[in-house]
Amino acid sequence: MAGQVEFARMNGLGNKILVVDMRGRGDKVTPEAAIALNADPATQFDQIMAIHDPKVQGTDAWIDIVNSDGSKAQACGNGTRCVVQALSSETGRKTFTFQTVAGILNAQEHEDGTISVDMGKPVFQWDKIPLAEEFFDTSRIELQIGPIDAPVLHSPAVMSMGNPHAIFWVDQDPMAFDLERFGPMLENHPMFPEKANITLAQVTSGDALRTRTWERGAGLTLACGSAACAAAVSAARTGRTGRKVTIDVASAPSRQPLVIEWRDNDHVVMTGPAEWEWSGKVDPVTGAFERDAEPEVKAN
Repeated sequence: MAGQVEFARMNGLGNKILVVDMRGRGDKVTPEAAIALNADPATQFDQIMAIHDPKVQGTDAWIDIVNSDGSKAQACGNGTRCVVQALSSETGRKTFTFQTVAGILNAQEHEDGTISVDMGKPVFQWDKIPLAEEFFDTSRIELQIGPIDAPVLHSPAVMSMGNPHAIFWVDQDPMAFDLERFGPMLENHPMFPEKANITLAQVTSGDALRTRTWERGAGLTLACGSAACAAAVSAARTGRTGRKVTIDVASAPSRQPLVIEWRDNDHVVMTGPAEWEWSGKVDPVTGAFERDAEPEVKAN
């Protein structure tokens, strides 16, 4: 099929990722292609990480990030780890520098296979998150779901990790809440002019959190790296934990936890796994794809 490029189906802690190699081309993965790929169970995804030729000297690639509804995302930590694993397998290198809409990301693959991504600095100013109303203290804003005298969720911490996040603190397992119902309402709340990622977070110990996320432009997701970073920063900022925590993703309990460290230089570093599932070729204009043949396993 003319115009096809290489792509891989991968995941980061269950976050469904398609890594598409657009190097050497001047076009982009179209919204129509994204929607078509997401409509097929075999290629249903949370984000497409499209690898383009670098735009800035000193970087290895420009990463264009596309949500499953065809909209653009500024950041995706779990997807970035997938890109690192894919490029490391191709080149043998262990360190990379990427450019995204959210800025420059540095990443490294470790000997144990885990991958660290420097997600940059959190942004707390209300107009840069952005919010529709001015709040001096964004560690707790006035927003709730449910009855006024007994809200189901209320007073989220808000910030940008390259994309807008709202963290609602809960006292019980995040899986106990109907996030599939509340998520769309909160994502599209007038408070968030660019929409927002919605996360429920529970403190399980002085250095551990349990989270569940409704992802902007993707919906209910098994994991969201930038949301995990936002939850960790919010926990430290409000004195719930220290500046280094493990994140247990409630919707993917069997997965390896993420480790998030909000360092003294204000950068947030996320460390976790990435997993290759299968490879193929895809038309970035239409979304038509074909899987590569699986290698034969010979009997002894």
